[in-house]
Order: sequence, then C-alpha cells, then structure tokens
Amino acid sequence: MREKRTEPAASQRVVRSRGRGAWFFACALSLMLVFSGLVGCAPQGTSSSSTQEAHYNAGTYTGVGSGNGGDITVEVTFSDTAIESIDVVSQSETPTVATGALETLPEDIVKYQSLGVDTMSGATLSSMGLIAAVTDAVEQAGGDASALKKVPTSEQSTATVEKEADVVVVGGGGAGMAATIRLQELGKHVILVEKTYRLGGSISVSGGNQVVTGSKLQQEAGVTDDSTESMIEDFQANGEDICVPELISLYANNVGETTDWVHEFCGVEYNMEGGLHDLAEYTHDRELAYAGGGAGATESLRTAVAESGAEVLLSTTADKLTTDNGAVTGLVATAKDGTTYTIKADSVVLATGGYGNSDEWLTDELKDTSLYYGLASSTGDGLTMATADDVNAATRMLEYAKRYPNGVEVSAGRAKSTIDGNILVWPMSAILVNPEGERVVNEKASNHDILEAEVEQTDSMLYLLMDQENYDVWSTKLKDTGFSEKAVEGWLEENGSSTPVFAHGDSIEDLAKTVGMDAATLQQTIDAYNAGVDAGTDEFGRSGEYLQNKIGDGPYYLVEQKPRYATTMGGLVINESLQVMNTSDQPIAGLYAAGEVVGGVMGSNSPSGANNGWALTSGKLAAEAIAQN
Repeated sequence: MREKRTEPAASQRVVRSRGRGAWFFACALSLMLVFSGLVGCAPQGTSSSSTQEAHYNAGTYTGVGSGNGGDITVEVTFSDTAIESIDVVSQSETPTVATGALETLPEDIVKYQSLGVDTMSGATLSSMGLIAAVTDAVEQAGGDASALKKVPTSEQSTATVEKEADVVVVGGGGAGMAATIRLQELGKHVILVEKTYRLGGSISVSGGNQVVTGSKLQQEAGVTDDSTESMIEDFQANGEDICVPELISLYANNVGETTDWVHEFCGVEYNMEGGLHDLAEYTHDRELAYAGGGAGATESLRTAVAESGAEVLLSTTADKLTTDNGAVTGLVATAKDGTTYTIKADSVVLATGGYGNSDEWLTDELKDTSLYYGLASSTGDGLTMATADDVNAATRMLEYAKRYPNGVEVSAGRAKSTIDGNILVWPMSAILVNPEGERVVNEKASNHDILEAEVEQTDSMLYLLMDQENYDVWSTKLKDTGFSEKAVEGWLEENGSSTPVFAHGDSIEDLAKTVGMDAATLQQTIDAYNAGVDAGTDEFGRSGEYLQNKIGDGPYYLVEQKPRYATTMGGLVINESLQVMNTSDQPIAGLYAAGEVVGGVMGSNSPSGANNGWALTSGKLAAEAIAQN
C-alpha cells in the first residue's frame, strides 16, 4: 500500500459529492434538531469550546431523555459555573450501535461545555436521547440550556490523502465485514470504508437469526433432510414468485458453506441450545439464532476484521466511484474531520445496505403505507454512486421492502416492534381484530399472511386485543424492544385519543368506545373465539397450544398494529459472480455488490433469518469472485 498526503492551497475547497437522499436526510435531521432545541447546526469535527458564561446551582442532578431503546438516565454534576461530570446510570440502547455515543458524547459535552456537540452517525437517536437527558439536568440545575446550544466550531481539514489497495469495500455491515475477512484470508489487501463510527450495520440491530440450510450446524441440530430445492421453493412462495432465479439459487447453494465458515473461521457462535426455529414460512426448520443475538455475531465479526489486517476507515463517507473508460478504479471519500481520501483499487465491493431512510430511492407507496424502524444510515448511498452517469448501473424491484405487521408508530413515520410480546401471548388468548372489531386472520399464520390481511383493513391496521392477564405478560417485553416506560405511560393516559393507540377499558363496551369501534361486533368476535376454545376448533385455523385459553376478565386493551419495514428488497442488478450490471446488461469492470444493496434476491419479501444469511453469503462470494479474477 502506498499513501500520499497533500495539503491544498487555502483558496481550494473540499467538495463533497453526496447522494441527494443522504443530503436531504442530513438537512432534515439538522432542522429537526434545531427546532427540537436539542442541538444547533455546524460542521462536524469541532473542537473549540463555548464562550457563554454559565451559572448553575451546584450539585448532582438526574436527567432523563428518550433514546432509540428507551429512556436514558444520566447523573450530571455541576459546579457554580460548569458541567463537571456526566454519568450514564441506566439505558437500554443496543450495545453494538450506541456504546460509542454513550461514552464519547458525555466527554465532549464536559470538554466543550456545550449541548451543541455532534451527534454520532449511526447512533443518532441514542445521541439525541443522551443530549436530551443532559439538557433535562441542566434545566433542573437552573442553567440556561438554550445558551449551551452554541456549537463548538473549528476549521475542517482540507487535506487530501491518496491510498491504494487491491480492493475497497464500502460499508461495514454483515456483507462488508464478510467480504473484508474473506478477501484478506485470500491474500488481498483491503481498505474498508464505513460512514458511521463503528462496524455493524443492520446485522448488529437485527433479531440475530440466520438461515443455515445445508450447514453442519443444521445437521447437528437434527435436520438432515433439508435441501436447496426446498429452500428455493419456500423463498419463492414467500416472495410472491418473483425472486431472481439465479440469485436465490446462488444463495441456497452457498449459505451452508458460508455458515460453517462464519462459525469456524470468523468465530461467530450460534445458539445450539435454543435449536432450530419452527416457522410458518419454512417447510423445514432452517433458522438458528446467534449466541448473543445480532450484537453477539457483530462483535465476533468485528474481531475477525481487526485480526485480518484490513485497513478500516470509520466515520468516512464514500462520495463517488472513480472510473476509467467505464471501469471502476476506486473511489473518493470524505472523513468526518474533512479529510478527503482518494483510493485507487482494482475492485470495489458495494456493501452499503438499503435505502429505507432515503427520500431519493424510497417509493411514495412505501413511505405512505408503512412505518420505518431501520437504521438512519440506510440512505441508499451505494445506489446513488453506482447509478451515476459514468457508472450507469442497473436497478430493479425498488418498490419492495420486507414488511412486518406488528409496528407501533412511536413518532411520525417511525415504528417500534411488539413482536416479542406478541409471541408470548399467542399461546394465551390474545387475538387480532380490525378497526370494525372483526377477527380476520389466524394469529399464528406467517408474518407474510398476517401482513396481507392487515393491509386490506381500514387504514392498513389491526389491533392486538388482550385481557388484563395477557397485557401483564405482553408488556414485560416492551422495554426489551425499545419502548420508553414513560412514553407507554403517556400513551395509556391518552387512551386511544392519539397515535399510537394504547386503548383500554374496564369493559368491552368501554374499550370499543375509546377507538370508535362497534361494541356489539367486538363482543361477538370475542364470543366466537371463546366458543372455538370450547370446541377445540377455530374458523381461522388457530389450533393446539394456541387455542387453549379463553379471553377472560378485564380491563381490556387494544394496541395498534401497523405495517413496518426496515430492509429494502430492491437494489442493484448483479450476475452470479456478484458483478454489478449496467443498463445495457453488461458487467461493470471492477464493481461488485453484496448484501441489501443487491435487488431481487428474495422477491417482494424476505422470510425470517434470510437477510443476515444473504449478507454473509454474498459478501463471502463477492470476495471469492474477485480473488478468482
């Protein structure tokens, strides 16, 4: 590797060529932060402190803010004129995402005596929650929080650094880490560019499950009769028969070997004690959980990247691909401190994730009919770079996303999932009803089937109906899935009069009235379900352990269930060698793609555990294809 560093003349300006989706998101976020009164607007990479003299009532105060995973509680110690220390005393943030923010931001606030410090890319909501908690403490201490919003400012770097590598991998999620580890294993020198402050991506915040068809682990867990043909059939059925045949076949034929490599070479452990999962989407049990969930797998992959010898550039955004006569020859990237990197490489692997948080790439239908619960960093950067005029990559199936039927709209357009709690109460007596009070689906059907029924209802919504016994069990999982206890208390007080709906009533009549539902219809629905329990048969096909208990005494609850999505199904067109194809259906020399940025693998909707498996499998295959060329 050769590296050359140059300092441009003062009159020269570093120009960032970002995708419009990322630019609009950044602007929208900045405006949101300004109007929320949490932070101001300024360039990143700041260093000078606020000059505003502060006055406090000295002491230690406890502040609370709402993060991505629930309440963040801090203890802030003040002197008469300064913030002396900040301790995070409780939080429920995802460790693989938020740890850096919860460690770094308190130090920055104390260092600069400012609430206007930069939020951390990749942990924006956690950053905002921590800043809100400190703001709360500042106000309790008699400080002027608005005066502390001034953003520390300093000059951005104007340096340009030239680098060379065999391969540049863009994106440090599951696909990017797998590609990096495998390329280094095969003797290639890799530079991994990640725009957030930490490797992880979607796999780090996922439920931590993976398809393992054909692996040694699947056989050890007791399934020896699964096949690639069965997996392909199940995926096509789940994806409305529009999975790209050559790609789903490539996935099914290689995920087993990839699983063994991830386990044996990368050190990722799987929860063999928990065993394979029994899922409606699959005719064979083929999903395993990672030990420690998505966070556990991510930690192992991060370690493997570090041990591989690859060079990693964090907090560095890839701006554009460089080309020569149609071939990709590297890229230009910009670091958080303003440094420009010009990287020359024989090959580039785009593993930039999806476009679920992109105004540019997301279709109006998806934005209008579903709630987003994915990463803020999923802004379609890979699509923007690859479809530039000098690259001219083709795309497909951009109108599809993996949607679930169990979202609660915790803020405008944003969702959190109730799925963990739902799983606990299906064996009890919880049911789903539409806004008219009618039951329309078997609650133990696949997510795909429940979603199909849900989107046909008024406002594309169902309600989860629970008696008090069910609610007491169901609500124990809210904190685990990122719900703030304070927020839930507020929604219950609103009692169905605002979004999200957490309605309750002492009787069925009272409950129905809170949401404008016909009480007689709702009572008939409950009576019919209870009669099914007595008869041992259910008109919607609910059976066995899921039809043992009647809906009992109140109070009763209705909790909204709306379509939610994170993973997008569309993306770049690739061939079986993971090469990106142009709009003339020809491979683009030097350009490969892996993971969610690839379109069409799973059709309209991916089944459980599929996306993590595809990320790791495609990342490994892209590395092997490059090594063979």
